[in-house]
Amino acid sequence: MQIDIDIDDSRWADLELEALCKTAGALVCEALGLEADLCELSVLGCDDARIRELNAEFREKDKATNVLSWPAEERGAEEDGEVPALPEPDMFGAITLGDLALAYETCIREATEQQKSAKDHILHLIIHGILHLLGYDHVRDGDAGLMEALEIRILEKQGIANPYDY
Repeated sequence: MQIDIDIDDSRWADLELEALCKTAGALVCEALGLEADLCELSVLGCDDARIRELNAEFREKDKATNVLSWPAEERGAEEDGEVPALPEPDMFGAITLGDLALAYETCIREATEQQKSAKDHILHLIIHGILHLLGYDHVRDGDAGLMEALEIRILEKQGIANPYDY
């Protein structure tokens, strides 16, 4: 997977954000049968202040959050609980997934509160964000169940416990 990473907060370096993004991308592609070499993703590692600005601008929510996603193309399924269609390569043979932003303080705080390692929690959030880029969501109950089950299955392959059991 081609990943363009922009680090706005130097604390991300200690967590090896680029390696976590590569791992998450490979895991999602493997789980869904996507050819990872064709996929493109942009990731911003920022702080709570920056993600709060982005959340206010794009979602009209004036608060920090852990991860935000901007899909290159809307891919959500029409029916609740239905698997979203996989993206097709464009005329250049690329699959542009979209953009993610992660907030350092929120991610670390959540990992501490949930008694998880920061890297495991951030890996989960990147997987979660990539799934959003691929049309998965958790607004409707059936969609949430589908997305969470997929996240759990992907993380189990890495030896990471169910992230929703805390």
